Amino acid sequence: MSPRAACRLATLGFTQVYDYVTGKIDWLARYLPIEGTAADTPTVGQQLRHNVVTARPDEPIRDVRDRVERSAYQFALVTTAAGVLLGRLRSSTLHGANPDATAEDAMEPGPSTFRPHQPRADVHHRLADKGLTYAIVTDPDGHLLGTTHIEQG
Repeated sequence: MSPRAACRLATLGFTQVYDYVTGKIDWLARYLPIEGTAADTPTVGQQLRHNVVTARPDEPIRDVRDRVERSAYQFALVTTAAGVLLGRLRSSTLHGANPDATAEDAMEPGPSTFRPHQPRADVHHRLADKGLTYAIVTDPDGHLLGTTHIEQG
């Protein structure tokens, strides 16, 4: 809210009033609680999957490939120790790369991402139009939150 609105609420007796300087979209993108007419809109954040394989940039491809082969997905996401998304490793890359290469050497840098507040129907429609089955979801700072998947039909 604006500084003026925060001040007004404080003068009305509200004791927990904050001026969220970065704005409404940042608040939504961080998947913080909301109210209002759009609060019940299904979002991709409500259906995040957290079991995607992740890898550190310095991990050997052989180790990442083994984890992907045991997972339900055909890709891995490369993240920093703090969870910031750096890139993606597709199954075809994992099987074609030198097993001694690192994830950073073989990754596709900067994959497209979505924010958790985006409407589920919009994101799924965009994925379906491109023949894709999943999207990567991050917060505004690039931290991996999970993935969202659609059924191919």
